[in-house]
Amino acid sequence: MSQHDPDTWMWERARELLERADKLGRRFFQLGRARYHRPTWEPPADIFETEEELWILVALPGVEPDRVEVVMDGQMLTVSGERWIPSQCQRAAVHRLEIPHGLFERNIELPAGRFELGHRQIVLGCLILSLKKVI
Repeated sequence: MSQHDPDTWMWERARELLERADKLGRRFFQLGRARYHRPTWEPPADIFETEEELWILVALPGVEPDRVEVVMDGQMLTVSGERWIPSQCQRAAVHRLEIPHGLFERNIELPAGRFELGHRQIVLGCLILSLKKVI
């Protein structure tokens, strides 16, 4: 890519940005196949670590707290459940359906160390988990 020709540079840069946006869109809600033996979707997650805790945020728009299961097995944390289409929308014509619904499962490999599941809540469409470090 030549940085000396503004027209070439601009279009090449625009193409790169569009490719990155497309990859991000495909990664944001990936299809998975979990223990359900049916297709699932995989919600995105952010992981933050402090000296005392590990914080995990999982994007679960429209998911009721009682529809979420969290299981820790060794170094693997699994968040699973189901997102329903709201009842008032079930008989409606669909013009666009971008937020996944149905079964979901996200497996997150934890960093080395021992953790204990602490605080758990859903805030603004995100499941927030606090895992305390066990020393």
